[in-house]
Amino acid sequence: MVIISLKVLPTGGWCVCRSRITLFSNMQLGPAIKLARELARDEYHRSGRGIRVEMPGPDLPIVLARYAEDAAPSDGDALAA
Repeated sequence: MVIISLKVLPTGGWCVCRSRITLFSNMQLGPAIKLARELARDEYHRSGRGIRVEMPGPDLPIVLARYAEDAAPSDGDALAA
């Protein structure tokens, strides 16, 4: 599964990353979430591979979107539309 993650910068902005590569940096949170979801949706439609968008949570990452090959959400997971 491919993971696109949001990471907070020391300056307070956010960056959108794929694996360890920063794709976009110094964004506000709302636009960063929207862009990450668009990237994930495009990647899923292009490749068909499972992909999810996540950001740091207090204990575990918070999943913001999930596109999976089987398209069957588990309990507590919502598929992104």
